[in-house]
Amino acid sequence: MPSAIALVVAAGRGQRMRGETPKQYMNLGGKSVLRWALEAFTTHPLLDEVRVVIHPDHREFYDLAVEGLKLMDPVEGGNNRQGSVKNGLESLTEDAPQAVLIHDGARPFVQSELINRILRAHEKAPAVIPALPVVDTLKKVKKGKVNKTVSRANLWLAQTPQAFNFKDILTAHRVSVGFDFTDDAAIAESAGLNVAIINGEEGNYKITTENDIARARSDLALNMTGIRVGTGFDVHRFGPGDHVTLCGVRVPFQAGLIGHSDGDVGIHAVVDALLGAISAGDIGHYFPSTEELWKNADSKIFLSEAALKVRDLGGHI
Repeated sequence: MPSAIALVVAAGRGQRMRGETPKQYMNLGGKSVLRWALEAFTTHPLLDEVRVVIHPDHREFYDLAVEGLKLMDPVEGGNNRQGSVKNGLESLTEDAPQAVLIHDGARPFVQSELINRILRAHEKAPAVIPALPVVDTLKKVKKGKVNKTVSRANLWLAQTPQAFNFKDILTAHRVSVGFDFTDDAAIAESAGLNVAIINGEEGNYKITTENDIARARSDLALNMTGIRVGTGFDVHRFGPGDHVTLCGVRVPFQAGLIGHSDGDVGIHAVVDALLGAISAGDIGHYFPSTEELWKNADSKIFLSEAALKVRDLGGHI
């Protein structure tokens, strides 16, 4: 049984954007909006699979956008967002993951650290959402005039991905058919599930209008200027064993390398180089040998995490 699957919803037509290309497939720094989001999930070490819900008319856009990514086959969306999510959840019944993360494909800048925090919080709660506290004054308007000032106390702006126990959210969706909820947390609430909240991220905004895509392109331009170079160096002593692992390759040998993880000096050096290029410390800071979690761990996990940190800053290796 998979532990966690990400379900990315990208079935909208994007009617508030001009042009023939749906917003989730618009170009953003050489990649589609959707691909930016998908790369955060397909490269995350704690997610088993990723499935996308698409509009049936967008298959050509989709195939081009996801070329080379490891994904489950896409499923067709419904008449609205709620119907699309339900279709996606129903398609996962055979896999029956313990947890599902539901994300809007029009939020391109979801970061690995946010996914980590959501998954950690989900270990203690049946449903978890990221959100930002409302900081602006809210006005209720009627016929172009302010009707009432609304208190912003205890008001939050919901984001995605939202994490749920798979069976719980599937059941909640099944009994909510015919309603029109705007997010899955509202469906969970209506089914009586307790929804926990964690701090979201300002950069995890949703692209809805042309101003949003312009903002996203500007943000990328700020982050992606210049070339950075890092160097890495690692040493492990020989000890008892019948092989060494170098750059993920098992090499037969009359000894092994002593290390808390798999002792892969090749990958460890590359990880340090990547972290150094973005001034993010070294491998020991993120994967200390004092933590049992990393004992005998495959160093490819460290490499994936380092690559995600580069990507989160808008970098390309």
